[in-house]
Amino acid sequence: MSDQVGFALRGRNPDVLTCIANLSNDEVFTPPEFGKRMLDTVAEAWAASNGGANLWADKTVRFLDPCTKSGVFLREITSRLTEGLKAEIPGLQERVDHILTKQVFGIGITHLTSLLARRSVYCSKHANGEHSIAKSLASDEGNIWFQRTEHTWKQRKCVCCGASQETLDRGSELETYAYAFIHADNIETRVAEIFGEAMQFDVIIGNPPYQLSDGGYGTSAAPIYQLFVEKALELEPRFAVFVTPSRWMAGGKGLDKYRQRMLADKRMRSLVDYPKLYEGFPGVKIRGGISYFLWDRDHSGPCEVQTIWDGEPTGLAVARHLDAYDILVRRNEAVPILEKIRAKGEPTLDLRVSSRKPFGLATNFKGKLSTAGLNEPVRLFENQRISWVDREAIPTNSAWIDEWKVLMTAVQGTSAAVETKFLSKPIIAEPGTACTETYLVAGRFDTEAEAKNYAKYLRTRLVRFLVSLRKSTQHATRDVYSFIPDLSLDQEWTDAKLYKRYGLTEDEITFIKSQVAEHNDTVPDEVVADETIDE
Repeated sequence: MSDQVGFALRGRNPDVLTCIANLSNDEVFTPPEFGKRMLDTVAEAWAASNGGANLWADKTVRFLDPCTKSGVFLREITSRLTEGLKAEIPGLQERVDHILTKQVFGIGITHLTSLLARRSVYCSKHANGEHSIAKSLASDEGNIWFQRTEHTWKQRKCVCCGASQETLDRGSELETYAYAFIHADNIETRVAEIFGEAMQFDVIIGNPPYQLSDGGYGTSAAPIYQLFVEKALELEPRFAVFVTPSRWMAGGKGLDKYRQRMLADKRMRSLVDYPKLYEGFPGVKIRGGISYFLWDRDHSGPCEVQTIWDGEPTGLAVARHLDAYDILVRRNEAVPILEKIRAKGEPTLDLRVSSRKPFGLATNFKGKLSTAGLNEPVRLFENQRISWVDREAIPTNSAWIDEWKVLMTAVQGTSAAVETKFLSKPIIAEPGTACTETYLVAGRFDTEAEAKNYAKYLRTRLVRFLVSLRKSTQHATRDVYSFIPDLSLDQEWTDAKLYKRYGLTEDEITFIKSQVAEHNDTVPDEVVADETIDE
């Protein structure tokens, strides 16, 4: 074997792994250049923690990708070790055999991806075949393992991952999507079973599957990437680095405990965030963007947070404690603005805004188009139309009907790559009105003047900026109002008054304006359903 062999396929144009279509929005292949950036982050941290040592020149370090798909991480690791270990192991064949038998390990998520990963790493789908670059592997699968795993069903859902039995309990000829790494009570024991001996990994790296159907209405799905992260951290590697959707930072179905854990974990060493749609993974629509983090077993302190926008950092990385708030404030520039506002200790609007389905009427509820035949007609704000319903047909909060109200859509988003509005136009609903689940009752008032002042307050840039800190998807639930001060409505609030009230600097005002667009009240806000990963 010649020393000119390029195990990362460098010099090939194009790299074959840039040409493979994603299996779905749930299972997204990592672009090779993105994978390299993640590995650079690990190498830098290794050097900083080991007196400048070169990670790729250490023949004892073990790597694991517990959710390998294309094999992009393992391939790049193999390439870097092949170069870095030249002095330690001069013979190329001996060096490659050592790397592939002792240092590089993977767990395929499906039969197909395990074959793809073996071709990427071993240059053959048969790890011990004649075309494999490894000559010392005993089995056909080598150290990239895959075996069919079954779900454990209870009450129509998998107890390990929450998958829907109705969707995934199917014949043996189809994939189960019961990922082995997260279908284990004791992950250390399971890993020992998979690789034939107890394993202590120094670096665990991956891009896990994002979600599975949970049997809910329509295309409802629950996130599962957090399960891979939690199992990986149970193995206590020296470093763990994962790329996932960023929704966990402020929301996501069933992610509250995971978010609390990650924000409180002082071993989080760095986090690189790509909030702009399509930027992290071009062509893949992941609402809220993606991010990767580096977890360091021996670190205890603040985490360096960096935002990437249009391929460039938005500023210097800032070391801060992630648990300063109940969600992660993603932009470093936003933190001092929020701190100034919170310093006044004012109550917040989440105490004023209703929960979903404020009058107990679902989104698909349809009222009548006229008042004919109704004993006590109530004007009803539905999804994209006005109708009428009898008062006695409204199951909850009927007392609110007779108050002035400000309604806000529970869903606000556009198909644009960058959201800049964050809230829809408020609707002032007079007494004698109600709404379906399409809307939240953002506030209730005794007078029209208060309702109008409140609606204007919700239109300010500062209010919508505070919403943006908590709103990672198109959903604008009560929680996104939790940073907004609940101010007296005896006056009309403007941005100028608000900037002065909180002592914001010109730089801070400029940043707010760069993030939040002015509303054009002559054009209705576009409200669309989310077409991407639904957590």
